This record gives sequence, C-alpha cells and structure tokens, in this order.
Amino acid sequence: MLAATSTVVACRAAGTDALTPVTQLLAFLPWLLVPTAFALLLALLARWRPGMVWALLVLAFLAWFIEPYGRVDEPGGAPLAELTVLTSNVEFGRGTPALVPEIRRHRPDIVFVEECEYTCQATLRREFGTGYPYRQAVVAGGSEGSLVLSRLPLTGTAGVRGEMGMPGAVADVRGHPVRLQLAHPMPPLPGQVGVWRRELGRLREAAAARSGAPMILAGDFNSSQDHAAFRRILDTGLRDTARLAGHDRTPSWPSRTTPVFGAQIDHVLVTRDFSANGARFLKLAGTDHRALLVDITLHRPG
Repeated sequence: MLAATSTVVACRAAGTDALTPVTQLLAFLPWLLVPTAFALLLALLARWRPGMVWALLVLAFLAWFIEPYGRVDEPGGAPLAELTVLTSNVEFGRGTPALVPEIRRHRPDIVFVEECEYTCQATLRREFGTGYPYRQAVVAGGSEGSLVLSRLPLTGTAGVRGEMGMPGAVADVRGHPVRLQLAHPMPPLPGQVGVWRRELGRLREAAAARSGAPMILAGDFNSSQDHAAFRRILDTGLRDTARLAGHDRTPSWPSRTTPVFGAQIDHVLVTRDFSANGARFLKLAGTDHRALLVDITLHRPG
C-alpha cells in the first residue's frame, strides 16, 4: 500500500505524469491520504518504526502537494466588463436537456459545451438561436462534437487539433478582443496516455501563442492540477478561476460521487487580465460531469 502511494507521490514531486496507472491516480492525489493514513495505523499497531517514518513522510508530501498550484495575483487595471462563463461536458449529448434550463437561469455570456453531438447542437440552436446568435462549432457525433455559444460577437479561429473537437474564436468584449478556446483533450485511458499528453501540449502551445491578448481557455481538460501536463498550461501565465474563487479542490467528475469524492478536471482558465468574482459547480442530470459557472471581470492593462 505504501509502495503504491509512494510511487504516485514521487512522480508528483518529480513533475512527471509517468505511465498507467500513475497518470490516472494523480487525478485523485488528495484521496491518497486515506490509504496512507491507514498504512500508518497498521505500522503503529505492528510497532514497525520504519513503516511509521515512511508513512509520515508520504503524508507530509501529500499535504504539501494538496496546496493549490498557480498564481493568484490580481490585475492592476480598471474594470472594463463583467462576464459570466459556463462550461459543461454533456456526455455524448445526454446532459443537454438539463443544460438548457441552467443556461436560461444563469444567462451566461459565453457557453463552452463539450461532447455536444448533432442532437445537442440542434437543440441549443433551437432553444437559443436568438439569445446566443454567435457560435463556433465542431459539428460531429459522439464525443467529438463541441460548441461555443456567445452573446458577444465572435470571429472564428482555427482552434486546436485533437481527436475531439476543440473550436476557437475571438470575442468582441466592448471593443476589446478576447481569445476563446474550448479544451477537450482525450482522457488518459490505458493505451492513450501519449495522445492525452500530446493534446494537452497543443493546448499549452495555444495558450503560449496568445501574444499578450486576454484569453479564456475552458472545458473538460481530463486533467487536474496534480498532472504535470496541466500545470504546464498554467505556467504560460493562465489562472484557474475556481482556485481564484476559493474552489481549488472542488471535484467536477464523476458527478455521481461528487462532492464527496472525485477530481476537478473541468476548468475555466484566464489570463491575468481577468479577476474571478465567484465559481459554482452545477450538477446536471444525464452527464457524469458537473458544469462550472464562473463570474469574471475583464480589466484594462495595468
């Protein structure tokens, strides 16, 4: 037990996502406190001193790495515009009926929808064709379809290449261009870790190539702050709005066990041009992801 948790913690310390099953277990790093504490208890009962020291060291490292990762400094310029952003993985479109009333209730300015297949896209066009006249989509079936809905004018961009759709756009926010990029890399399933790592690398390249422009990068990243590939995206200068709003460890997946157990793999990342005023995770029927709704403010450069 200690050997297994120690391996995962060692990979976290070394800044590598390694291979299966370490890659998958890293998403649940905080929960490794439970088996490690149990191992410490067993060592205490057996009076096995080396085991006690070993377990305490692993617990100390876990406590260190559970601390939030990334920058939290506030923008210095004056506020320009307040925005509400929603991201939701509707799981092959099955969560679309539950997403529709949430969009009506919260009226977000920009909506990122992952796994929005043909029926999902048709439903959202029928329900919000007037209220959200601007959209950028990858039209496809199953998990490959994705959609960005907006109340604000959009200009389409090339997006990011991947096995699943990751459209991009530039939004006009009161005359200020803001880059939008939907994130939905492949999950790190056994045999697909290389694809997952490569697609997160492409998202990192997109974030690094923004040339100082404000950016919102949102979606289902299939990764948490304990994955090195995700931290490299944050290292380009992006901030995780959930962390800024005090929800750095609130799980978004799998929704059936949240908030008791899970991992935060759905994110809204922003450049330093934005401050975060609040974040809420919404449980939707029909999907195994909780939607993430954030309130952010765009600031002047300062």
